[in-house]
Amino acid sequence: MPVVLLVVVGALAGVLATRMMRMDTDLPTAMIIGMLGAVVGGLGFRFLMTSASWIGSFVLALLGSLLLLWVWQKYQGRL
Repeated sequence: MPVVLLVVVGALAGVLATRMMRMDTDLPTAMIIGMLGAVVGGLGFRFLMTSASWIGSFVLALLGSLLLLWVWQKYQGRL
């Protein structure tokens, strides 16, 4: 997947994931979380399958973002 597409898909997934988790974050933070979630989701997807469409990448980026946000919320006060 081209890097620009990964950034755009990850940013959209991060914004959507922060809204789904009802987190009050600024736009750059949500975008970074989404891009990291895209990396996590992309690695998981590549582990399971050899190719993916952009819809599959978006879904996994969203799931990766949700996972990172859950961990962030769970351990935010402990670090």
